[in-house]
Amino acid sequence: MANVTIIGGHGKVALLAEPKLVEAGHAVNAVIRNPEQTEEVEKTGASAVILDIQNASTTEIENMLKQTKTDVLVWSAGAGGGDRQRTFAIDQDAAIRTMEAAQYTGVKRYIMVSYMGAGNGHRVPESNGFYAYETAKAVADAFLRDSDLDFTILGPGALTTDPAEGIEVNNDPENNETPRELVAEVIAAVVDDDSTIGKAIPFSAGSDSVKQAIAAAPAKRDFKK
Repeated sequence: MANVTIIGGHGKVALLAEPKLVEAGHAVNAVIRNPEQTEEVEKTGASAVILDIQNASTTEIENMLKQTKTDVLVWSAGAGGGDRQRTFAIDQDAAIRTMEAAQYTGVKRYIMVSYMGAGNGHRVPESNGFYAYETAKAVADAFLRDSDLDFTILGPGALTTDPAEGIEVNNDPENNETPRELVAEVIAAVVDDDSTIGKAIPFSAGSDSVKQAIAAAPAKRDFKK
């Protein structure tokens, strides 16, 4: 079993993924900025780690990875849109610092929660708040693909609160509703499946088995059609 560290440990997806990883036998560290979130995070069975990832230096992230004895690093953080400067600071710059820190400390396995359209250009004008997110995620994903890390990039579609009933591995922006619970299930499954290393897996709600679908996903390194 592995020591799994989740960046963005109080996020809606992370709070669903943490108990699944704990149930699978992993030791889980949930990286959070606000100490007041500790109790909620630790109810999942994870250990809270306080670190402001937006402002943490690469060295500070390295120290955190060493202290937690991280084997697998999961990026599940995000600025949440809106503020362009914060979006670039978190979704691009901070994400890249975690990749650099992982490489410097020998943490080979890195799982990125991205989104289905990442790297396919801009679907909105520059004046739209989502434009910065599209740009930041494309840059961060490209940096990860060019790194020496054993990466998997996950590309869920539009997130919903629906229950997870199955998966479809696809890249269809017109049919992309994706329960957050399904994203959590995919994170847990990918941690245990080294056949997903080097893959970018776009997915949404469907009827297939998660474990079988991710194992059978094409060995693509991006989401471009």
